[in-house]
Amino acid sequence: MNAPRTRVQRRPVHGVLLLDKPLGFSSNQALQKAKWLLRAEKAGHTGTLDPLATGVLPLCFGAATKFSQLHLDADKTYVATAQLGVRTSTGDAEGERMSERPVHVSADDLERVTRQFTGPIRQIPPMHSALKKDGKALYEYAREGVEVERAPRDVVIHELAIAFEPDFEQSSRIRITARVSKGTYIRTLGEDIGEALGCGAHLTSLRRTETGGFTQDQCVSVEQLEAMAEDERQACLLPPEALVADHTRVTLEPEDAGRFLSGLRRRGTWPDAPAVAVWGSRPASFLGTAHVKAGELIPGRLLSPIEIQQILQFEQKNATTTCETTP
Repeated sequence: MNAPRTRVQRRPVHGVLLLDKPLGFSSNQALQKAKWLLRAEKAGHTGTLDPLATGVLPLCFGAATKFSQLHLDADKTYVATAQLGVRTSTGDAEGERMSERPVHVSADDLERVTRQFTGPIRQIPPMHSALKKDGKALYEYAREGVEVERAPRDVVIHELAIAFEPDFEQSSRIRITARVSKGTYIRTLGEDIGEALGCGAHLTSLRRTETGGFTQDQCVSVEQLEAMAEDERQACLLPPEALVADHTRVTLEPEDAGRFLSGLRRRGTWPDAPAVAVWGSRPASFLGTAHVKAGELIPGRLLSPIEIQQILQFEQKNATTTCETTP
């Protein structure tokens, strides 16, 4: 007879966990694993990574989920390995081989395609993606063997570097490092670079090294989280305001802070600003986001008083606990 499963006692957890997503995990699997380890009541992520991809996956808990949309729009940096000469059905190593061509690529060719794909470009989204058409994800059509028309999308490749892998003579592989705007498909970029080189390509590895200012050096792995005590896991969380670090800061005195939290606009001498992080002065606490127009501080996404109290209590309780991420 099977022993009854132990029910996890959930608790309010607020903050951002920078997870180094492991290979083979979907973003949701990684989220659910971290949520279980933290015993968190509420969680969400800031955009998905393919199971093939590893790297920076910011996970939001509790109050931080209110600001997760901000990082969906953030620029991201990827490092990918592309196999030249072979096209696959998915644009990566998991798909079926569709065609093979000889590879004759020089350093000048790499310089040419680097210039060609740097800056604003147009991409046709891949069929194996979560983009929806008529309420259905494209990958669902792809599984049924159906290819649907996709409109090209305008994206920006801010920085691009393409180099031969050290074993290129044997492997015909190149390394692509790209800092890109939201909505860029790196698999599609790899395929398009392969076509521009005249031989086709597919990705064999993909790693996100940075998103919205968060880097891989700040991340913790699933294995590290599993080895930690509960207080150490929670100490790995960045506070919710880490998601709005680039916002203009406005601090309110207690009376104005209370009115602001109830959704009321505040008047002041602040200059117009489209993105504001609002703080209370006593105690020093993050209240939420706003924008300033014509001297008015107009509330956006706000924390609740109970969330603010829980965050302050956690900070006081765990002031001396650290997150150990050294391998």
